[in-house]
Amino acid sequence: MKTIWKGSISFGLVNIPVKMYTATQSHTLDLDMLHKDDLCPIKFLRVCREDGREVPYKDIVKGYKYKDGDYVVLTNKDFEAASVEKTHSIDIEHFIDEKEINSIYYEKPYYLEPEKGGTKSYSLLREAIKKSKKVGIGRFVLKNREHIGVLKLYDDMIIWNQLRYQDEIRSPKDLGIPKGGHTSAKEVDMAIALIKQLEHKFTPKDYKDTYVEELKKIIEQKAKGRKVKPKGKAPKATSSKNLMTLLKSSIKKKAA
Repeated sequence: MKTIWKGSISFGLVNIPVKMYTATQSHTLDLDMLHKDDLCPIKFLRVCREDGREVPYKDIVKGYKYKDGDYVVLTNKDFEAASVEKTHSIDIEHFIDEKEINSIYYEKPYYLEPEKGGTKSYSLLREAIKKSKKVGIGRFVLKNREHIGVLKLYDDMIIWNQLRYQDEIRSPKDLGIPKGGHTSAKEVDMAIALIKQLEHKFTPKDYKDTYVEELKKIIEQKAKGRKVKPKGKAPKATSSKNLMTLLKSSIKKKAA
């Protein structure tokens, strides 16, 4: 795995040197963009607006436009100078109950590995988190932006689970969400009965991306010049009139 950040976990006056790694990966199909007429691959270039010439990546800098036509160029040293501490440490500010964090705030997990000399302090923090049954809320800077996140345990490892800020959560006030009172007690009881039938212990390995496999079959068919046949049909919305009937049928089908 490639290290994406090096720094320390700041736990009071204790600094635990760690390396950070991306904990997840994507399994999406690698699709190229092609010219519709001749299927020629499309190439994206970094082009100067003034002369239309391609600019090598080594000649590109980052700048902030503070007024029309005037830019201030920022270097890596400038980003670090804004807060040396935050660019080199995950500062734990509070410990809280994990259940207080709504799942909508979770964004992306990262593995944290102790650096040489940090094994004992890493183990100490891990055991303290485990026995206290708390998670740490902290912040640090990555990719020129300050992030908040949760320090928690995953198996026998401390991970950093990046959180979204409150102002990054869009308001649902304009959505047509129904209020209570639209269902009967019998309908709710029937829905709960169906939920009980579908109860199961969560096992991550049981869930896989089957859509990609189906898409690969489509690709194979088209490569062989075969006509693609749609698999299945789009579901129709259930009307309020036959809701109870379908709930009963679902329970009978599951029980069979």
